[in-house]
Amino acid sequence: MRKIWKPLIAVLAIGLAGFLLYRTLSRYSLDQLFDAVAAIPAARLAAAGGFAAASYLCLSGFDYLALRYVGRPQPYYRAAWASFTSLSIGHNIGLAFLSSGAVRYRFYTRWGLSAEQVAKVIVFCGITVGLGLMVLGGAALLLQTSLAVEITGLSKPIVIALGAGCLALPVLYLVLSAIVKKPLRIWRWTFEIPPLRLAIPQTIIGAVNFAFVAACLHQALAAVTDVAYVGVASVYVIANTTALVSHVPGGLGVIESVVMYLLPGQDLIGPLLVFRFVYFLIPLCIGILVFLITELAYRRKGQNHAEISDAPARA
Repeated sequence: MRKIWKPLIAVLAIGLAGFLLYRTLSRYSLDQLFDAVAAIPAARLAAAGGFAAASYLCLSGFDYLALRYVGRPQPYYRAAWASFTSLSIGHNIGLAFLSSGAVRYRFYTRWGLSAEQVAKVIVFCGITVGLGLMVLGGAALLLQTSLAVEITGLSKPIVIALGAGCLALPVLYLVLSAIVKKPLRIWRWTFEIPPLRLAIPQTIIGAVNFAFVAACLHQALAAVTDVAYVGVASVYVIANTTALVSHVPGGLGVIESVVMYLLPGQDLIGPLLVFRFVYFLIPLCIGILVFLITELAYRRKGQNHAEISDAPARA
């Protein structure tokens, strides 16, 4: 059964990712796709691509730290390899905890991690996502309270309370990492709060990642509307949180709807389409290709090992 279901995961992940890519692109004509990209100045487009690449670089840091957290550190290139492949596909499939987790499982079990260790890596990365959203959202709400009030329509005291609450939770997490030494047990799984030497970079890299994603979106929106980066960061945190809760693949339609609702009066379809191309679809195409090459390479390697092990018997 193991020989059957492991390749099945790979086939299903690639097939579903390819279908989602087709479904997303089929909603637009070829002229619309070209016009959307052509409407963005080359400098803005290049900056958006650079910030997207910087975000995926940060995401590789999630896995790099997580592997140290579970006591199975790997070379950075392996963490980056598994992280980019799993997240470029998982971002578009939705239910990232399961979809990107399945791809991570394919990589990490080959490198000697147990199922429990892979689960802990996934949980660590999920917590890093939450920490990053809270830090960026809290900072944006408190630094530009008036702008956040204007965009969200909430009262100033509520915005301040939300901002303070967002920042209080990461602080509490760091305090717990410094004082709690006993592991937490949930059913048969045992989880330990990361030590402070991992929790601090975990919190920082989580926030920096989302700062880069917001910067990518800001560069696309700045081509058609004059909006401050902090305002875009606030909107993106709200949109991304909504997308995570809804589990819609890639936040498809959710991010666009929230951004257009919170920033009315502008034609934002083109910039939002460019953002989706740069941050979701281009990495998805690369991720599918890397995953296919990886599966073929490991399959060939396994066949070679099998032939070598059978050679003495034939002799």
